[in-house]
Amino acid sequence: MAVDIVLVKKLAKLMVSANKGDHFHQLGLEFTHLETGACEMRLPYSERLVGNPDTGVVHGGAITALLDTCCGMACATVLEDVGLTPTMDLRIDYMGVAEPGQDIYARADVYRSSQSVLFARGRAYTKGQEDRPVAHCVANFIRLDEEVLKNLSEQFKPFLEAVEVDL
Repeated sequence: MAVDIVLVKKLAKLMVSANKGDHFHQLGLEFTHLETGACEMRLPYSERLVGNPDTGVVHGGAITALLDTCCGMACATVLEDVGLTPTMDLRIDYMGVAEPGQDIYARADVYRSSQSVLFARGRAYTKGQEDRPVAHCVANFIRLDEEVLKNLSEQFKPFLEAVEVDL
C-alpha cells in the first residue's frame, strides 16, 4: 500500500515552516509540487546565498541542499507510510552557474525502489532554461525498517493533522 500523498505534502509543508532557525528557512526553500515518485522545489535568489560577490552566483552548497531535499522528498512519496528517507549517497555534477538574481528550481524523480534503498535523479535550473541545467544529481536514500517507519509515522501524524496544503 502506498503512502497517502496528502500526508507527504503536509510533511513537506511542516518541514519548511516548523523551525524558523533551520536550513529550510535560512535558504528559503519551498516545495512547489509533489506527486508519487516526484518532487519540485524552488530556491529563491538571495544575496545571502551568493558564493562569489563579484559575480552574484549562488553558492554550490545551497544548490546541494536544494537537490538533496528535493530527491529525499521524492523518495518519501513512494514509501508505504509517511516518513523520512535519510541520504546515503549524493553525487552532483555542476553543469554551469545559475544566472545571478534568478531563483533556482529543482525537479527530482525516483527511478528505482528496492527493499532497502531508494534511487533518485534530480536537476537544478533557472526558469525558462530547463534545457540548460545548473546541476544534475543522482542520490541514494535509506528505506527505513518497516517498524521504525511505522513508529515515525505515528509520531508525525498528530502534527500533520493541523497542516493545510496547497501543493
